Amino acid sequence: MAAEKLYDLWAKRNPQWEKRYEDNIIKMFTDYGKGSTSMREDRGKLLGPGYEIFIIAFFIGLYYDQRRPLVEDAAMLKSFGHPIQFWGNIDPVKGRKQYPKLREYIFTALVAKTDMDFISLDKGEITARKAVDMLIQTMEEYANFGFNFMADKMVDNPNYFFSETAFLEVFLAFDASIPKEEDEPESLD
Repeated sequence: MAAEKLYDLWAKRNPQWEKRYEDNIIKMFTDYGKGSTSMREDRGKLLGPGYEIFIIAFFIGLYYDQRRPLVEDAAMLKSFGHPIQFWGNIDPVKGRKQYPKLREYIFTALVAKTDMDFISLDKGEITARKAVDMLIQTMEEYANFGFNFMADKMVDNPNYFFSETAFLEVFLAFDASIPKEEDEPESLD
């Protein structure tokens, strides 16, 4: 099975998320539910389409290396109805740039973080559908941790993410935990 084909199958999917994050996270930060042709009701939105906050939530989960399974009740789940292959294909007229490479980075991270036997996939012992299901599950679980992380931060401080650098600071905090060469102790030799 060629990686490109697996990528294409993955990109046609719509990952799910828990409905409980719709009002307090997704609609709070995005134009989700407004339609692509309607004018922004609230100019204070940080992001455009709902999948943009999903991407941020995914990377929070990935960087923390924490996954949180979705609830089992399908009635409590929702998707954006927008396949991954179209994520980041933003109309440049609005002054924003497209970001198709981000999809490739997400896919690469999923391949690295999903416990899958790619040799079995290549031999046909597991189907491409099963492999994509596993990748999507990993993606959803990382994003679910990220949504939970954001919700917890907003319970403690409802204005936590309402600064220009709030999300940047979350990601910079990961870098702070990595020891740098200049922080290493001197050799005793």
